[in-house]
Amino acid sequence: MLLRVDLTSQEPIYLQIRSQIVHAVASGELEAGDALPSVRSLAGDLGVNMHTVNKAYAVLRDEGYVIMRGRSGAYIADRPSALTPERAASDRQRLAQALRRLALEHKAQGGTLESFAAAAAEQAARVFATGDSL
Repeated sequence: MLLRVDLTSQEPIYLQIRSQIVHAVASGELEAGDALPSVRSLAGDLGVNMHTVNKAYAVLRDEGYVIMRGRSGAYIADRPSALTPERAASDRQRLAQALRRLALEHKAQGGTLESFAAAAAEQAARVFATGDSL
């Protein structure tokens, strides 16, 4: 897995790292049990602060994508076995918030409910049909 960060992006670096790891999980590039690079190693490879990578891993852990095994490092979690009812509710709430934000932006730009729903359906179809998640 090759991660890249865009230092000129408005998106924080830790979220860029998080998004790319989620993409790798969704596409099957990373599977349950796969080890992630150490914080120190990834920070060095990307040329970023170790705290930035640590924050990305912490977010992934909190979202249930990663499990931390002490000094052994970070590993991709087995989502179905780690999915508690609380985690599922949290995931649904996060999805609803993200969709609401996107719908509001679309409406503010003059979009309609129909065009938003069509665009969302098109992107969902791409992701679920081909594994394309970015």
